[in-house]
Amino acid sequence: MSISGIFLVLFLLFHSLMNIVVIISPTGYNAICAFLGANWYAVLGTAVLAGGFVIHILYALFLTYKNMRARGSEKYAVTKNQKSVEWSSQNMFVLGLIIFGFLLLHFYNFWYKMQFSELTGIETGEFKPSDGAAYVQALFSSKIYCGVYLVWLAALWLHLTHGIWSSLQTIGINNKIWLPRVKVIGNIISTIVILMFMSIPLYYLFRCGSCI
Repeated sequence: MSISGIFLVLFLLFHSLMNIVVIISPTGYNAICAFLGANWYAVLGTAVLAGGFVIHILYALFLTYKNMRARGSEKYAVTKNQKSVEWSSQNMFVLGLIIFGFLLLHFYNFWYKMQFSELTGIETGEFKPSDGAAYVQALFSSKIYCGVYLVWLAALWLHLTHGIWSSLQTIGINNKIWLPRVKVIGNIISTIVILMFMSIPLYYLFRCGSCI
């Protein structure tokens, strides 16, 4: 879990830095999309990313099943939440399901209409595969989609704030001195990543006051 989790955090950091370019320079963002189109390194990166997600999800399912078996009939013995346990840590699986569902929507709105279209030559969207800025603007012209993505990002933030320090803890950073520091670092990184992601739908939401 730790390796796949850290891998995904690094990807999200890179992805957020790349995506925020769209509100700074649509032309620059399209240049990035063209560079990361159907080239072999982009395809390989997509395959590695997909593999990392699959491993992360399968391992999360395995741990959830293992924990349920370990609790057995005692899983309903405690009815009150423990104050010392974070809500996100108790609901990581639920948060993961929410994130996965919205991730499928995200892949359809962008990867399927861009890289997949370029790879196969099949027109799957209304714009050119390399015109990522047009797809972003078209999607976030809808208040509904803006709201959906903001909910998704809120769930992702909760998942990350617990997941980052938990992943680092599993690889040995768990002493009394460093664990609090790791939690703070994890919260800062998660917040920065999510704020960068959130800035995009918020930018188009306030820019398009008459959007529906």
